[in-house]
Amino acid sequence: SPYRTVLRDNAVPTIFDLTSHLNNPHSRHRKRIKELSEDEIRTLKQQKIDEAFERKQATQESNENNEQNTVSEEGGEEQEEEAIPLTLEERENKDYLKSLFEILILMGKQNIPLDGHNVDELPEGIFTSDNFQALLEYRINSGDEVLRKRFEMTAVNLEYCSKTQQKQMLEICENCVREETLREVRDSHFFSIVTDEVVDIAGEEHLPVLVRFVDDSHNLREEFIGFLPYEADPEILAVKFHATITEKWGLNMEYCRGQAYIVSSGFASKMKVVATRLLEKYPQAVYTLCSSCALNVWLAKSVPVVGVSIALGTIEEVCCLFNQSPQLLVELDNTISALFQENEEKGKELKKICRSHWTGRHDTFEVLVDLLQALVLCLDAVSSDLSVRWNNFIVGRAFVLSSALTDFDFIVTIVIMKNVLSFTRAFGKNLQGQTSDVFFAAGSLTAVLHSLNEVMENIEVYHEFWFEEATNLATKLDVQIKLPGKFRRAQQGNFDPEMTSENYYKEILSVPTVEHIIQELKDIFSEQHLKALKCLSLVPSVMGQLKFNTSEEHHADMFKNDLPNPDTLSAELHCWRIKWKHRGKDIELPATIYEALHLPDIKFFPNVYALLKVLCLLPVMKVENEKYGIGRKRLKAYLKNTLTEQRSSNLALLNINFDIKHDLDLMVDTYIKLYP
Repeated sequence: SPYRTVLRDNAVPTIFDLTSHLNNPHSRHRKRIKELSEDEIRTLKQQKIDEAFERKQATQESNENNEQNTVSEEGGEEQEEEAIPLTLEERENKDYLKSLFEILILMGKQNIPLDGHNVDELPEGIFTSDNFQALLEYRINSGDEVLRKRFEMTAVNLEYCSKTQQKQMLEICENCVREETLREVRDSHFFSIVTDEVVDIAGEEHLPVLVRFVDDSHNLREEFIGFLPYEADPEILAVKFHATITEKWGLNMEYCRGQAYIVSSGFASKMKVVATRLLEKYPQAVYTLCSSCALNVWLAKSVPVVGVSIALGTIEEVCCLFNQSPQLLVELDNTISALFQENEEKGKELKKICRSHWTGRHDTFEVLVDLLQALVLCLDAVSSDLSVRWNNFIVGRAFVLSSALTDFDFIVTIVIMKNVLSFTRAFGKNLQGQTSDVFFAAGSLTAVLHSLNEVMENIEVYHEFWFEEATNLATKLDVQIKLPGKFRRAQQGNFDPEMTSENYYKEILSVPTVEHIIQELKDIFSEQHLKALKCLSLVPSVMGQLKFNTSEEHHADMFKNDLPNPDTLSAELHCWRIKWKHRGKDIELPATIYEALHLPDIKFFPNVYALLKVLCLLPVMKVENEKYGIGRKRLKAYLKNTLTEQRSSNLALLNINFDIKHDLDLMVDTYIKLYP
């Protein structure tokens, strides 16, 4: 319509009274809008179309100019170079390099290792191509004239492209692909850093790093951006971690609003040092739990007791063995059916759990205590089976794991962990639930800490009950109740006869575990973290549950510098509440941050949009739309499908981010500049 009025981008929402003119006697004398003729309407429309076209052209021109300026710092030099026509030799060299880069990108995307046969596999004097050279030869045979001209006079047993050159080119591929993601991160300003468990890449330990950000389409994304070599010294690791993110990857940590570290047992204390050092420099980078890891699993992995680390390793090995063999799972099903004849429902539930990744559940230790007898009986049956049903590997693993599960030290550890973590189970489950569950979980932390402090004050009584449960389970499995052999050996005859098993496990396990979990909960749920979670009352469904009686202003002050118009926050929040309180009957309240960010009129609430955007970056918030959180899944798939010695940090990035666009010309130009 030619009469259409559009609000400005910086317009502030206001509540209008649309009925006041009915009571105003002067309103009927108001000037009427002039009716336009058809010719005038046609002229107006044409003007608007012309203006829109001119604006679009101007925008395209400015974008092209910006792109030319930002390709590199030597933009002026590049333009001069482009102005000079390339010689035939330079053009052929560029085409040749482009072919090499195409092969490397293909290998990365398809997860083809660079090396082919190992030298050990071949008789002396026999030459065979590695995978890269084999693909090069295939392209030459398929009619690639550029490569054919280059290599037609080369001996067949010579490398066409040296390992050093391959490495240099791979690094450029990796940097160019990573830069595509990092450019989007910088455009969105705010981000969070998440690391996954330490992995082995070609014999060296590396830390996978992922970044969270909200893209132009208002989608929260979690993308893999690379591996960082792991350092045993936490202080050195902290320095290198910071240097890589800021200097090598060019992210401004002033915009980091969250950090989380998923760690395997033994690494927790080191990553906590990294978190602390980053918090000292950047207080806004809130240290949180990661949404992809259950709180109880994360707490168990962080407990600084050797017995707990050993127990967690044993549990993973048991789960891995049964998942490797469908026959073993059938055998376990039969054992569970025999044991739970009187409680078939419980048996069915346990069978279903066994077919999932149950070591990552909130109630892992409860499940294990329930399953322990079935697991031991099943493993014993396999290891003592004289028929040829099972191969030697499975029989050997079954024997070793059965011995580990029937060690009294293991039984006491899992029973005590089950009981201690029962106080945080519901709290942790809510943290991985809906937005409203996370909001109310933040308010229940005080009660959880109160319960754990009460356990600590009465640890003698609680430990007595826990130890009794462990001895009953051990008796059922015909396991001798005794002090660990390593403890007795360490005493070398100076053994205190008054030291009972019960006292030993209280001092070595129960007390340090409860103390550690209390402290860890206080650290991970800092005042700043809880303040941020309180701001989740901005989500309309949470607002509705609170009867629209919320006060985000008090908690949002920590994000004041992140808001476009902090002075109008109070008025805007009032309008936001009124909007949802007086909505139409058929309008549902958005239940998640994702839904709120995608509201058509969210742009009229710039401060609310900025707050929601920062809140969903907190690693504790789950990525609502699964297709934007596939970075971690692809990382797991790459590690699962690639042999340790064939893994490459460069090829991994190309494989995991296979759908990211890449500019071959940019790669070639970068290579020519770096290695003239």
